[in-house]
Amino acid sequence: MTDAATSHAELVSGLIGDRADAWDLAGELPRDLLVKLGASGVLCAQVGPEHGGTGLDSRTNGELTARVGARCSSLRSVMTSQGMAAWTVRRLGGAEQWDTFLPRLTSGDLAAVAFSEPGAGSDLSAMETEIADDGAQVVVTGRKVWITAAHYADLLVVFGTYRGGATAVVVPAQAPGVRITRVANPLGCRAAGHADITLDAVRVPADHVLGGTGLPLPLATTAALTYGRMSVAWGCVGILRACLDAAAAHTATREQSGRVLAEHQLVARHLAELYVAERHATRACEHASASWDTGSPDMAVDAVHAKYVASREAAEGAARAVQLLASVAASDGHVVARAYRDAKLMEVIEGTSEICQLILAQHTRKPGRHTRRKVQA
Repeated sequence: MTDAATSHAELVSGLIGDRADAWDLAGELPRDLLVKLGASGVLCAQVGPEHGGTGLDSRTNGELTARVGARCSSLRSVMTSQGMAAWTVRRLGGAEQWDTFLPRLTSGDLAAVAFSEPGAGSDLSAMETEIADDGAQVVVTGRKVWITAAHYADLLVVFGTYRGGATAVVVPAQAPGVRITRVANPLGCRAAGHADITLDAVRVPADHVLGGTGLPLPLATTAALTYGRMSVAWGCVGILRACLDAAAAHTATREQSGRVLAEHQLVARHLAELYVAERHATRACEHASASWDTGSPDMAVDAVHAKYVASREAAEGAARAVQLLASVAASDGHVVARAYRDAKLMEVIEGTSEICQLILAQHTRKPGRHTRRKVQA
């Protein structure tokens, strides 16, 4: 890791300490913690120095994300949200919008990205939120559901239909007509601030519309989703590492029938599979980050692949860890119990596993995807 990334990792470790379980049980992250991490650049570390960020590459930021994910998936979820917001501004916005919004995201303001709606979850083409021109302003009307970090957000990056296409608009969370309602008792990432958002004819300046024009929906949404999928994938690597560490420590000290658990063959098999899962997920993430950092045309599909593999492995790996720790991991407040709930949610957010499978299957049918081999006579 670079010096900056190492500094970020040490800062996060020091601030989290042993408090992640308490945050999970309370369903709340300390706001001063989030503001401090935001102002340090940790929450969107790929933003460049010219806008107050650290300018980490995808691989280095991924390892930082995994470290956070191993300690607290709720905090990692806020990190994903902030990074998605910054990346959306960078990809869809213009230079003046970069100068306006990116420094806010690296100086302590918190952001949430609003995609999902009651009738538009996996199928974003069903999105009904409308961004309508009205002179020097636009009017935003719609409803968003299960938006990560919305409970903490100062800024909302809201996707909606606009000028025959789609785009995102930056909406202050305190603007008149915005109502944010906390999601009660989420399955996982309980402290990530998931909330529903109602936008009742919310007026914002027209220059808050990123890029100032409508785009084809897949083009508008893929930029943010690709970053989110990368972040979730690396976060799942962190979940697997936490589960592997907990399982290895427990089975190395707990005895059964006169031997430590790790010496029993069936237990050893679970440990081996957990190790393989962590390696498999890590390699998929490293490949996707390499695609990102080299500007590969396969970057988006490689991010889908990494998210699919890592979330699947994390869900299965956390279940193995529960099996190995048994009743020790069966109560709220234990890192493995938290991982078990958090990992399952990772198979749903930023594109369900089924959506990822469809995208990957479609990719196999692209022209030129395969090279035909000549049959030797």
